[in-house]
Amino acid sequence: AFSPDTVWQQEFEDAFPYAETPDQLQSEAEIKQDMEQPRIMDRLLCGAVGYGKTEIALRAAFKAVMDGKQAAILAPTTVLTQQHYHTILQRFAGYPIKAGFLSRFSTAAQQKDTLKKLAAGQVDIVVGTHRLLSKDVRFKDLGLLIIDEEQRFGVSHKEKIKQLKKQVDVLTLSATPIPRTLHMALVGMREMSIINTPPEDRHPVQTYVVEYNKRLLRDAIAREVSRGGQVYFVHNRVHNIYETAADIQQLLPNCRIFVAHGQMKEKELEQVMMDFVAGQADVLVCTTIIESGLDIGNVNTLIVDDADMFGLAQLYQLRGRVGRTERQAFAYFTYRRERAMSDIAKKRLIAIRDFTELGAGFKIAMRDLELRGAGNILGPEQHGHIVAVGFDLYCKLLEEEMAKAKGEAERLPDISTQMELAVNAFIPDTFIDTSMLKVEIYKRIAAVNEGEELDELAEELRDRYGPLPETVENLLLLGKLKLLAKRLRIAAISQKQGFVELRFGEQPPLSGEALIRLCQEWPAISFSEKKINQEDGGQAKAFFMKVKTPGEQEGKAVVDQLLHLLARLDNLCREQQAAPAV
Repeated sequence: AFSPDTVWQQEFEDAFPYAETPDQLQSEAEIKQDMEQPRIMDRLLCGAVGYGKTEIALRAAFKAVMDGKQAAILAPTTVLTQQHYHTILQRFAGYPIKAGFLSRFSTAAQQKDTLKKLAAGQVDIVVGTHRLLSKDVRFKDLGLLIIDEEQRFGVSHKEKIKQLKKQVDVLTLSATPIPRTLHMALVGMREMSIINTPPEDRHPVQTYVVEYNKRLLRDAIAREVSRGGQVYFVHNRVHNIYETAADIQQLLPNCRIFVAHGQMKEKELEQVMMDFVAGQADVLVCTTIIESGLDIGNVNTLIVDDADMFGLAQLYQLRGRVGRTERQAFAYFTYRRERAMSDIAKKRLIAIRDFTELGAGFKIAMRDLELRGAGNILGPEQHGHIVAVGFDLYCKLLEEEMAKAKGEAERLPDISTQMELAVNAFIPDTFIDTSMLKVEIYKRIAAVNEGEELDELAEELRDRYGPLPETVENLLLLGKLKLLAKRLRIAAISQKQGFVELRFGEQPPLSGEALIRLCQEWPAISFSEKKINQEDGGQAKAFFMKVKTPGEQEGKAVVDQLLHLLARLDNLCREQQAAPAV
């Protein structure tokens, strides 16, 4: 467990030049609380691009270093690691903290020196690409591992990370976590903090999904350059990237154009990026090398060529490279009319167009989970549907196993009461004529957990559509009956000639005394035990209650009688449970 915050920690945080958002402060508190526990932290920090995840990570790293531990930041690209390294040098200036840097931008001699100091404990915080996962990297006492943009690392990399983190706190940063990571956080296998509040004076990026059009692109670039800004033009194929740059140069002869891609030599790429940051070019024609975390405030127009070839999280990350200041930003996602587009690609482009508001990253990740599936918890797939089991059942089984692993008492399976009653209960067309609205009301009735919610729904329906028809009133009564039946663990209610039979499920909350008192008050009921056939072909004993109904009594009158009977049985059981033991 890490120690509580030091005076230096407070000073370091107060030196942050911007006002923290409420979500940043909440996430920071949750991370520190985890770090101060004796168990290992495994927390996902999910926040939209440019919402200050890096600052929260640096505060966690500072806390680790103050306790005499080393911290490591793992990032997917050399450009991003370099940016992190410069940020660390600026933020940690004035403190006795030594930072190291490992990527292909550092020379062999520099790497050797950093590795030596890392093993000796002379480097407190190291930033690196996949190079950090190499066998020759040894830490003296690693206490915190920060993984930036986790969705960019493959499963084999994550297996190596697991070796690192047996006794190490782990903080994962992502704007759009991969489906498996998000799903693990949602079902409680990992802790999750979310930053939803945008920084002050931030505007949503105006997003357009358009057919590739040279005139439109020329106008978009010219407009950005005329207001003193810069442009990213993403063309993700190295073999003809220089031809694309030449085409843009022809369209805009006066523009200064640079090219950047991952196959360039280290020094050349570093120089291009530094010159672009310094404002020596108007347009950067590049591959997705700019995708992760890059922060150049003067770039406020993004054009993505063949956007239908990218994943949803990738599109969102690319859009996050612009709109990082108070200036209005624009993003153009283009596609070619002559190329057939798959349904999934269409859905991705629709999602990126629709989710433009600030902080949409979490919604994008949720949509990605819907489109691609959750993947395997233990296997190598980061996405994919659990076809053989079915997703709902898979989640239920996973939840049960996790409850067992946590030592929680085994919960009884939920009861879903089957009802066969001779009563008309539906929403007629004369009351609501739209199918979608009807389905919505049916779903709301099915999802209700308290009788008061049904009363509120009835009031809402009267207010919106007028007096309730008898069939709708019956539907709401059946909803109340189902709630009572669920509480009493009644598996089935079926109406026969002259009586109604109720079959109780596993371990109903009934006591002998409550049943005796009910028999005294309701002479028309009787109890029995019978064998029933199970799904696996076997037989089991079940407890039944039979309620006599007069021959002329049917429909709503039967439902009313059952409601009164079950409400009384529920009260008797509660009284019995509340009574002190003798």
